[in-house]
Amino acid sequence: MIRQTMTALAMGATALTSTAAFAQDWRDEVPVFRIGLLGGENEADRLREHSCQQAFLEERLGVPVELYPASDYAGVMQGLLAGQLEFAGLGSAGYAGIYLQDPDAVEPLYTTMQIDGSLGYYSVMYTRADSGITSLEEMEGRSLAFADPNSTSGYLVPLAELTEMGIDPDAYFSETGFGGGHEQAVIAVLQGQYDAGVTWTSGVGNIDEGYSRGNLRSMVDKDMLDMSEIQIIWQSNLITNGPRVVRSDLPQELKDLVMGAMMQLQVVDRDCFDAINDGESMGYWPISQEFYEPIINMRRQAAGTR
Repeated sequence: MIRQTMTALAMGATALTSTAAFAQDWRDEVPVFRIGLLGGENEADRLREHSCQQAFLEERLGVPVELYPASDYAGVMQGLLAGQLEFAGLGSAGYAGIYLQDPDAVEPLYTTMQIDGSLGYYSVMYTRADSGITSLEEMEGRSLAFADPNSTSGYLVPLAELTEMGIDPDAYFSETGFGGGHEQAVIAVLQGQYDAGVTWTSGVGNIDEGYSRGNLRSMVDKDMLDMSEIQIIWQSNLITNGPRVVRSDLPQELKDLVMGAMMQLQVVDRDCFDAINDGESMGYWPISQEFYEPIINMRRQAAGTR
């Protein structure tokens, strides 16, 4: 009996040593966990809003977590493709752009569920409330600010849906350009540099607050925008919420730890959850590559057209 007990203890110790070695292995391989932050708003705001996520993951992963804000969407996409980032939140079009370059580069882990239970959001076109422009038809011959060439709601979807309506943006509008991000495009419209812009919103909740979630809500919360200053003149069909992705070549244990930790964030630290999701939402929802097939096909077609 003593010999059996000692054997069992030895086997247990070996298992614990193996587990510890396995845990140490991935930390040797990934000594720092780097998170890419999309452009589109003030860098200091992005770092402040995501500092809680940084601390949350450092505690659970046991390695330093670093935040890397990019000036535009392409910076985060290239960082993931080059192996310089481990994790990032992307728009659907950004994920599709990475997938079309390298289908095995990243894995989508989860997306955000809106307060109404949907897994999508909308692209909207807005003008200044005092512009006198109240419809898409009245935008003919006027100027339009897209947000970013890799933005789903700020470029890909409005471009595709306008084209389906028989509108050639280059011919229909007097000028089109990129505002440098969602936040910057709104500011450009408010300052009269463009007649209209496009951005993203949940489309649910109180419109006076900028809806429940999205760029408009974020700007309202930061006192950068009063919804009485703008009016929405067009809304897209429902768009799939963008994914949080992790690099595919990372150790599976690390992927599982990140997924498990982030799925608990809404319970453990609701304020942090809301801060990194641009407003209120119900929670996270696991997804896979198949969820984004429509956007991947849309981006593939857009690339072929160009």
